[in-house]
Amino acid sequence: MKRTLTTLFAATLTLAGCANTSLPKLNVLESTESQFQLPAYEQHTLDNGLTVYLMPDAEVPLINVRAVVRAGAVNDTTAGLAAMTADGLSFGAGDRTKLEIEQATDFVGAQISTGASLEGSYVASSFLKQNRDLMLPIISDMLMDPRFDQGEFDKAKTRGLAALQQAKESPRAVINQYLMSASYPGHPYGNPVNGEQKSLGDMSVSQLRAFHQSYYQPQNTAIVVTGDFEPRGMLADIKGLFEPWSNGEAITQPTLTGGQESLDSSKVLLVDKPDSRETTFVIAGAGVARDNPDYVALTVINTVLGGRFTSWLNDELRVNSGLTYGARSAFVPMSQSGVFRISTFTATETSKEAIDLALSTYARLWEQGLDQATLDSAKAYVKGQFPPRYETAQQRADFLGNMFLYGYDESFINDFESKVNGLTLERSRELIAQYFPKDNYRFVMIGKADDIRELAASYGEVAEVSITDSGFAR
Repeated sequence: MKRTLTTLFAATLTLAGCANTSLPKLNVLESTESQFQLPAYEQHTLDNGLTVYLMPDAEVPLINVRAVVRAGAVNDTTAGLAAMTADGLSFGAGDRTKLEIEQATDFVGAQISTGASLEGSYVASSFLKQNRDLMLPIISDMLMDPRFDQGEFDKAKTRGLAALQQAKESPRAVINQYLMSASYPGHPYGNPVNGEQKSLGDMSVSQLRAFHQSYYQPQNTAIVVTGDFEPRGMLADIKGLFEPWSNGEAITQPTLTGGQESLDSSKVLLVDKPDSRETTFVIAGAGVARDNPDYVALTVINTVLGGRFTSWLNDELRVNSGLTYGARSAFVPMSQSGVFRISTFTATETSKEAIDLALSTYARLWEQGLDQATLDSAKAYVKGQFPPRYETAQQRADFLGNMFLYGYDESFINDFESKVNGLTLERSRELIAQYFPKDNYRFVMIGKADDIRELAASYGEVAEVSITDSGFAR
């Protein structure tokens, strides 16, 4: 199944029947002495509620389309339903079978994929501009009129079950799902995006049709188009294809605020993998939501701790001690919540040494803090890494889709450099004290339980599961 945890896109402009939103006319994506800017785009809302973003860029004769639906694993009534529904969009649509869609797109060298994440689903396509009359109707059919062919569904289930089993052979591929399930017990953010073996095995094609009917509606969807096109003509094409799309019943979204387990002591989820010779572990706590005003500054600080190859964590655990091939830390934001995590792996016999070294290195944030040279280096690194993330029309389509999905705006790009430049040593100390969890951690350890069970208990109350269990939490 073509999926991605990742993340997604959209917004509004005008022709007859569209509501117009006036936006500042920015020229090109550029880095100036003031700051890095997002190119101008148009944002429209059609009469049926469909949001449309148009960002022309004639530099390369390609068109990129991202269709984003506000429905992901958080909307699942059975684990993996959103992801399987997104996969099912490619099982045939309109008058075309799955094979005919593949042949049509392959013949012109186009790309098309579908997928789902925790909070959204998407159809993504990239094609030469002369093929838009072929590709736009295929995309619209996949969104509006998928077949959900039973035979293709059965094959997708078989692939999905095999993928789940294969993923559990690699602890690093599944440890973050164990962390989310343990951090958000009974909450939509704990839902496994790709499902569980039992839920996937029991899933029926009628569930895909019901999910599609509930959430794939124009009022819940955005179409993002970037690349080589003229906006007025593209908007007319989109109107012609998508205005017949009708809304169904009112959409009820899950409540996502709150729900993260509040710890008054440290807890450990021990995942037994009897054949493992390593311990893969995460040390985690509460993080921040995607629209947190301090998110950019936290990214700079985390760069020092574990956000780049020359970070403190990687230096100590990889370079200086040789305990692992890499150690990282990150704030992982969602729309209404987030987690902070430190992650790495080590040989079973060096598990305690690696965990303790990770904790002591992390403690340097409070005990030592940042000096000016370190902060300046991190700021330069973050600013240097930022522009390449939005260089291509396809990357900008991703950004606009994420704006629609997560509810932020272009100021994330336009104000990015000024926020980085404005971070001072004094403010970094305040942010470290406010946002970086200092105690009562959530640990997840995947390894041979017989060898690390006693060690796990030394870090907190232990709950134990087997990696061969269908799900990801107790």
